Amino acid sequence: QPAVEVAAMAINWWTLGFQTVNVLILVWLLQHFFWRPVSAMIELRRTTVQKGVNDAEALRTKAAAALADVEKTRAGFAGERDKVLADAHKAAADAHAASLDDAGKQAAALLNAAKESVAKEEADASQAWASRSSQLAVDIAGRLAHRLDGAAVQAAFLDWLVTAIQALPADQRQAAGGSALEAVSAAALSPADQARTGALIGQAFGSGGALPHIAFKVDPALIAGLELHGDHFTVGNSWRADLAAILAEPAHAAGQ
Repeated sequence: QPAVEVAAMAINWWTLGFQTVNVLILVWLLQHFFWRPVSAMIELRRTTVQKGVNDAEALRTKAAAALADVEKTRAGFAGERDKVLADAHKAAADAHAASLDDAGKQAAALLNAAKESVAKEEADASQAWASRSSQLAVDIAGRLAHRLDGAAVQAAFLDWLVTAIQALPADQRQAAGGSALEAVSAAALSPADQARTGALIGQAFGSGGALPHIAFKVDPALIAGLELHGDHFTVGNSWRADLAAILAEPAHAAGQ
């Protein structure tokens, strides 16, 4: 019995050894002819798949970037369009406002020109009527003055002349002493009237010096009155002078 058991155990060890060798050979064969090619194929497949994934990711990233660029471009187009529209609206509004302003200025200028023209025409018409009225009044006064000419009128004008001479500055009255003067009347004076007139004029210039030499002349255009002319002064004392002053007043008032 023990021998049989030893033989059985010996057979088992050999079988185990052969089996181990067979397993090792099988493993070596599988590793050399199966696992390496399969592993290489798996690695190649994995590399290919990974490359495809990477390529797909790159394409996705590129597509996303392109889409972002498109969106940015679209946003830029929209902003540019809004800006163009806003600028166009503003330009139109400015042009409309400028047109209204120009129209208002032109209308105001035309209105002012019309007002100035009307005012000038009214002023010219008023001045013309004032001048005509004054001239008519002067003509009427001149005709009436011819009827009033007489001794009393001459005496009144002589008194006014004396008063006007006395009102002259002292240096002018002193300078007239001994000089030649000219007394102009509207009508000829008699020798007595000339003597009286010369004496009163001499008294008006004052005493203490030589009396002026007076030459008497006639000028019917004076209408009435007595004027005195010297080298450095003129005393206007006639209806002609008074009527000329009256005629000048409306024209001066119209000019203001």
